[in-house]
Amino acid sequence: MQSPALNFAPRGLYIGGKWISPRDDGSFASINPSNMEKLADIPAASEADVDLAVKAAKSGFAEWSRVPIRERARCLILLADRIEQHADELALIDAVDSGNAIVGMRGDMTWTADWLRYCAGLVTEIKGETFSQGDRHLNLTRRQPFGVVAKINPFNHPFRFCAEKAAAPLAAGNSVVIKGSEQAPLSSLRLGELCDGIFPTGVVNIITGDGKVGSALVRHPDVRRIGFVGSVPTGRIIAQEAAAGLKRVSLELGGKNPIVIFPDADPAKAAAAAIKGMNMNRQGQSCSSTSRVFVHASLHDSVVAELVALAEALPIGMPWLKENDVGPIVSQRQFDRVMGFIESAKAEGAQLLTGGGRPADPQLAKGLFIAPTVFDEVTPGMRIGHQEIFGPVMSVMAWDDYEDMLTKVNGVEYGLTAAVVTNDLAKAMETAERIEAGYVWINSSGRYIGAPYGGWKQSGIGEEECFDEILSYTQIKNINLRW
Repeated sequence: MQSPALNFAPRGLYIGGKWISPRDDGSFASINPSNMEKLADIPAASEADVDLAVKAAKSGFAEWSRVPIRERARCLILLADRIEQHADELALIDAVDSGNAIVGMRGDMTWTADWLRYCAGLVTEIKGETFSQGDRHLNLTRRQPFGVVAKINPFNHPFRFCAEKAAAPLAAGNSVVIKGSEQAPLSSLRLGELCDGIFPTGVVNIITGDGKVGSALVRHPDVRRIGFVGSVPTGRIIAQEAAAGLKRVSLELGGKNPIVIFPDADPAKAAAAAIKGMNMNRQGQSCSSTSRVFVHASLHDSVVAELVALAEALPIGMPWLKENDVGPIVSQRQFDRVMGFIESAKAEGAQLLTGGGRPADPQLAKGLFIAPTVFDEVTPGMRIGHQEIFGPVMSVMAWDDYEDMLTKVNGVEYGLTAAVVTNDLAKAMETAERIEAGYVWINSSGRYIGAPYGGWKQSGIGEEECFDEILSYTQIKNINLRW
């Protein structure tokens, strides 16, 4: 099926309020993963372009940091209004470019607008403290911005992460240089058009390119604060490069997240929670996906039967059609990676219950589609049992010993999210306390603006989606006064 018309074409890199061609005229193709058609030529920034963007941001910061906080808030609200006005268009761009279901991408636009307004409403709470050390003496603290903030984003929420992750730095008075995803870059450049005329020149800058561009941005001496969302290996590289300049870093990294189903759970509801937690509207390409299903042995057969039925019932197809829940994998490289995990699971003895390859529909043959996949009899030592796949693959592990189950749940390097399904509140709270993860659901799912989201262990550094995120883009200055 042919790609729908997007009515948007990249105009260059968005630097200093202008659209600029890359210094070396480099470009790369954006490909629709649903049919492998070329969507557009995307400007590929060079290290010289990175330097230009940072200089523009540094100049913009000089003005933005002096803008009254109420005016900063007004700018964020104006951007939220524009996003809502163009929400359907932005959702279509992301569905076509990334392969994610359009309904989920439409929800991304609502979330982003809400988050921008949340940050705008809290600018007056960016406060310091006062305290005295004695007569005629006062200490006072002020929270001040860092300056230029680099934001490096992944492909699974292309527009949302570009706009959302810039809101907290902007609210705190920083300027930003945003690097959009190389795999789904279109909507990041569209964000530049939406920002135009709202913020002072140079406050928001958007560049596109490969990992070398991100590295140049991290290493630039005038970038003092970095926020990254992506894989653990890339996060480690960024942390190492940032360490040379002793830069503050936030990392929201991968996950190998468990959902623990207790013997008193309703099998149908538990299976539905596991499927929903896998984020199939992004093909499982989500760091929070509940890909490890720990089900009590007494419910194993019934839960597995429900899982398979639900997985097979998910409508697969072109992601810009509202009736489809599952689209294609974002790129050929990621498709091959997921299929490599599936083949390794078969070779290591896991039992394939459904999926495991391309769907049968011939209309999807040109795209990078993988049917939702469920493996049973998975052990922690298998690759699919402990490594992040970032694809629509679920691993079922039966348990009957609580302590042994917890050891296996915590026996991975990740610690992002977890879910618990039980009617026993005491056992639910004990389990939530003992699971090594930063965000735990009990009989629920979804994320909420204002609730801290961040990983433990190798899953990241810092909390996001809450007031603490805004504060993390400030640094404290103590002023010691005697009169």
